[in-house]
Amino acid sequence: MFQRVLAAIVLIAALLTPSLSAPPPADAAPPGERDVIATLFQWNWPSVAAACREQLGPDGYGAVQVSPSAEHVVLGAEGYPWWQDYQPVSYRIDSTRRGTRAEFADMVRTCHDAGVKVYVDAVVNHMTGQETCGTGSAGSAYCHYTYDQAGYGYDDFHHCGRNGNDDIVNYRDRYEVQNCELVNLADLDTGSDRVRDRIAAYLNDLLSLGVDGFRIDAAKHMPSEDVGALVSRLDRPAYVYQEVLYGDGEPITPEEYLGNGDVYDQRYARDLARIFNSERLAYLREFGTAVPSEQVVVFIDNHDSQRGGGTLTYRDGSRYSLANAFMLAWPVGTPKVMSGYTFDDYDAGPPSDAAGNTADADCGSAAWQCEHDWLPIRNMVAFHNEVRGEPVVRWWDNGGDTIAFGRGGKGYVVLNDESSAVTGRSFHTALPEGTYCDVLHGDVADGGCTGPAYRVNADGWFRADIGAHDGVALHTGARIG
Repeated sequence: MFQRVLAAIVLIAALLTPSLSAPPPADAAPPGERDVIATLFQWNWPSVAAACREQLGPDGYGAVQVSPSAEHVVLGAEGYPWWQDYQPVSYRIDSTRRGTRAEFADMVRTCHDAGVKVYVDAVVNHMTGQETCGTGSAGSAYCHYTYDQAGYGYDDFHHCGRNGNDDIVNYRDRYEVQNCELVNLADLDTGSDRVRDRIAAYLNDLLSLGVDGFRIDAAKHMPSEDVGALVSRLDRPAYVYQEVLYGDGEPITPEEYLGNGDVYDQRYARDLARIFNSERLAYLREFGTAVPSEQVVVFIDNHDSQRGGGTLTYRDGSRYSLANAFMLAWPVGTPKVMSGYTFDDYDAGPPSDAAGNTADADCGSAAWQCEHDWLPIRNMVAFHNEVRGEPVVRWWDNGGDTIAFGRGGKGYVVLNDESSAVTGRSFHTALPEGTYCDVLHGDVADGGCTGPAYRVNADGWFRADIGAHDGVALHTGARIG
C-alpha cells in the first residue's frame, strides 16, 4: 500500500447494482501485443475517455488503470485529500468525485473503441477509517463497522484485539498484517463466504460494464487464498495484478500470490532509482526482478511512491524520462506509466471544484503533469511495441552512466545520465540500413521527423552526440528513409 506504512490507505470500492447496458469487453483479458498500462491517477471519467481516444490509443498504450470507482467518504474539512477515494462506503459506481455510473460506462466504451483496456484500482481489504458516522459521496450512510448499502455489519470485519486499537504495528507478524487494521481502516473478513460474495458482486458489476481487469489494492493484507477465492468468483476471465509490496524480513512475499495473477514489484522502482541516483547505469546490464518477468508489473513510480517512497518522480525531469525510456526498452515485466497531477502537499487531492469534484484533466495546465504524454515517454511506448519479443543485443557502456543496447534488429537506445555530453561517438546497431527518427526528441510526420534523425549505414553504425541526462532511441517503426 502506501509507501510509508502509516500512510497506507487504499481500497476497493464496490457496487451491487446490475448494469443495464454493457459495452463489450476488449479482446484479451491479460496484456496482449500492446501491454503498456497508463495509470491516470485521480482523473475523472470523461477525461479518461478523452485520453483513450486522443492519446493512449493512438500512442500504443494497451490499457488504462483508473482510480477507485465506488462510493467513498467525503472529507471536505480536510481539503478532499486524494486518499478519501480509498475509503469505500458502498459498492455503488455512482456519484464519486470522478463522475457517474453512466460516465464510467461511456468511458469504458470509448477506451475499447480506441483499443485500450480498462483496469480498475480495486481494493477489497477494507472500508473506511473514520471513527464518526457519516454520509458517502452518493448519499449512503455509514459508520465504522456498519455499511447498510454494501450489506456489511460488525461481524463482517476482523477485530484482531492487538495493540490496543486493532491497528497493524508489526509487519513481521503475518497474523497481524492480515487480520488487523491498516491505519484504522475497517478490515473486512475476506475469509468469510458472505464477504467474498459481496465483494465478488461488485467486481462482477464492473465486469458487466466492460472492465477488463483489476489492480487488487492492499492484497498483502489478505491471505493469498482469500484473493484467489475472489478471482474464482468472477463471471469471466479478467487480468488481475496484486499489490504485494516486498519488505525485508517480512514473512509475506509477492511470490505467494502468483497463483492468482500478476503482482507489483516495487523493488524494481526502488532499485532503478538507486542506480540512477547513486550508482552507475552500467549496472543495468543484468537488471531484473525476483518475480518472474512474465508475472510482474513494473513501474518507475506510483501514486504512493511519488509521496515519499524512494523512487524517481516527475520532479526529476529529464532523468525521470530516461528511467521510463529504459523501462520501456528493457524486456522485463509489464510496464506501467504513472500520470497524475502536480502537488506540494502529501494529502493534496486532484484539481477540483469547490465541492471536491475532480476537474477535467488539462495537459496544457501546470496543475496536471500528464507524464504519459511527455514526448520521450509516449514515443517509447511505440518503441516497446515494435521491439516486443526481441532479445537484448550489442550492449555497450562506458563503465559509468552511459549505456546503449539494441533489441534484435528492430530497435536501439542510448541513455546518458552523465553530467556532461558524450560527443563524437559511433554506435553499432543491428538495425537495417536507413534513416531513423529519434523518438526521444521527435515524431514521425509527413515522411520526416519533427526532431533529429540519424543515418544507420549498411554495417549498422551511426554517429551521435548525446547530451547530458539525455538519449537517442531509434526503431524500425520510425524509419523515414
